[in-house]
Amino acid sequence: MGQVDFAYDMVANGERAALAVAIYADRMEQRQEIGEDAMAAGLRLGELGSVASLAEGDLRVMADVVVLDCPDADAATLAALARLDVRAARSGAQLVVSTSIAALEPVFGCLDLSRAQILVEPTRAERVIALGSALSAISGARVRELSDGDRLTLIRLTEQVGEIAARLDRLSAGLPEKSNVFRFESPSQDYRGSGDGAERELLRKPRPPLPDPRLVRRIIRQRRLRAKYFGAEFFADPAWDMLLDLTAARAEHARVSVSSLCIASGVPPTTALRWIGQMTEAGLFERQEDETDRRRAFITLSDRAADAMARYFEELGRTAEGLV
Repeated sequence: MGQVDFAYDMVANGERAALAVAIYADRMEQRQEIGEDAMAAGLRLGELGSVASLAEGDLRVMADVVVLDCPDADAATLAALARLDVRAARSGAQLVVSTSIAALEPVFGCLDLSRAQILVEPTRAERVIALGSALSAISGARVRELSDGDRLTLIRLTEQVGEIAARLDRLSAGLPEKSNVFRFESPSQDYRGSGDGAERELLRKPRPPLPDPRLVRRIIRQRRLRAKYFGAEFFADPAWDMLLDLTAARAEHARVSVSSLCIASGVPPTTALRWIGQMTEAGLFERQEDETDRRRAFITLSDRAADAMARYFEELGRTAEGLV
């Protein structure tokens, strides 16, 4: 793998100090590969060990970045992962956890506090991008160089989620949306004069009901049908696909697991998890713990996202009626 320069500035005794990374993986070759990627990102190797070593003795975070590879999630590993999540959240260490699709549910359920980056069977390129993101998140470290393609991908992801959140906010308030390629429309607000008319009080319309889930599922099937004839890569829109899936589930009073939502996104699991994290931080998705199994968590629409989706489908129905 070519050298990737994630240079950063940390001043210590007048010189730049490299941030340390701790790597835990059961397979020796995996530890070696992750170590090479970490050094390519400009990190200094710290503690190296097996995943089992995390469960031995007092767990401590001894590095700025902790990389953990756990394709299998047994009880001991999950217990150590939950403790590591708490310690990392307290210390500010950045967690990068790679796992398999089979172990995704319990691993996701254990990582609630540290905002860990979860990678599913990642490529080395995906791991280096995650390490670069971890570096940029650490106070005092400034990522200076990243490939143009990777930088644009990260920027576009953040900007797109921000734009979606802004549009959903306008919809939930019942305000008209400006024309855009990703277009939402909503009815205008009604106003009521008070007193002598000098003041106006904004009246928010009650939220319309969520659409019939059968309609939403039909839209989802129609969207997936495009890939049969044109290829899925031309129509990747994970944010909207996940919003549709969660809207249908909410109307059905069903809960959606993180692995199910990754499948609904239509993109690789690692990419889907990155979107889920961004949408959660934007206040569009919410994490819901499983009361019967603490190792499992579900994803649901936030109330304001549900409100916006309901108003969107209401306006969509009015537009459709006008075309008949």
